[in-house]
Amino acid sequence: MKAVGVIVEYNPFHNGHAYHLQSAKEQSGADLLIAVMSGNFLQRGEPALVSKWSRTKMALMAGADIVFELPYKFATQKAETFANGAISILTAVGCSSVCFGSESGSIDSFIKTAEYLQKHDDTYQESIKRNISKGFSYPKAVSLAYQSLVPGDDLIDLSKPNNILGFQYVQAILRQNSPMKAFTVSRKNADYHDEHFSSASIASATSLRKAIFSKNEEIQALTQYVPPTTYEILKDYQKEYQAMHHWEMYWPFLKFRLLQSDPSDLKLIYEVEEGLEHRLHGAAQHADSFQEFMQQIKTKRYTWTRLQRICVHILTNASKKEMLQNNQTAEYLRLLGMSEIGRSYLSEQKSSLGLPLIAKLSAFKKDAIKLDIKAARVYAMGLSKDGQSKMLKDEFSQPPIYIREF
Repeated sequence: MKAVGVIVEYNPFHNGHAYHLQSAKEQSGADLLIAVMSGNFLQRGEPALVSKWSRTKMALMAGADIVFELPYKFATQKAETFANGAISILTAVGCSSVCFGSESGSIDSFIKTAEYLQKHDDTYQESIKRNISKGFSYPKAVSLAYQSLVPGDDLIDLSKPNNILGFQYVQAILRQNSPMKAFTVSRKNADYHDEHFSSASIASATSLRKAIFSKNEEIQALTQYVPPTTYEILKDYQKEYQAMHHWEMYWPFLKFRLLQSDPSDLKLIYEVEEGLEHRLHGAAQHADSFQEFMQQIKTKRYTWTRLQRICVHILTNASKKEMLQNNQTAEYLRLLGMSEIGRSYLSEQKSSLGLPLIAKLSAFKKDAIKLDIKAARVYAMGLSKDGQSKMLKDEFSQPPIYIREF
């Protein structure tokens, strides 16, 4: 069987994602689709709206055939590391291709851009360093360096978030000598960062989350933008846990971690650099909410996203040593769910998988997964006592979700 891979967060799954899945299968001619999905904390440094199990159900009910978890050490990282982890998993499970959404919509432009930057790498890297020395954030420094090379019209715009990720997927394929072929589909209607509904049926995940947390909106308002199965899963989750996850739920725990830690301890946390530990410690003494805290620590040099990721690492006590160890490619395959055809594919591929397969966490004892376990425990803390107990029980004993043909 021929498999196509996608790299996703589904926070939450919406109609644009459904279009992506359909297009991925059509463009690649694949028999099944495999998703590598971030766990409970995401690349933008945020807790996922609902658990990875609920988002796995959303994916499977909408057409995905297998869902693997992208480990914490990749899911909460900059684009390059995020891409390395995800591509290594898709390669290990035998995908013949990967399909990603982009603002560009042309895979040829991604390949030409990779060739162009390879040719001008010395100048490009020097320009990045020069821009960082001027106080720009890393993403801004990269964007300015790219623009300074005066790329032609046939290259991609690396100021666009999905183009950036897509470019890193292409780069990761080249770095890892993966046999996978890359495809891309153009994003429909809504921009990645859109905060408002601008279409009758397509909306960004950002705008959907904003609507969910708005005092004037109900989940009912999402029905035209998400598949019916997503709507029911969101509704059931809210009923069961009496919550959707957001940063303010975790602010008391983050504040406690910051105030009980000495700045010298914070310096050991991943991505805490250049004296930022003092700024974090000082702001925690005065801020009364996560939003207020973020506004106090924001600087030109550090993007909001990077600061949120640092906050996640403080919450989970993720050290530089842990995060930097073996962070080029994944070390295991955490299976979250599968369809009937997905189960057949895994049975067929079992002897040739490039990494150990984990179907149940309690059966896997290696140190490599400790960061994922810590993240799961922290994620559950935002819930009530009963919610915490159920979520932690699921983390260790939940078998992969199995969706029969429907």
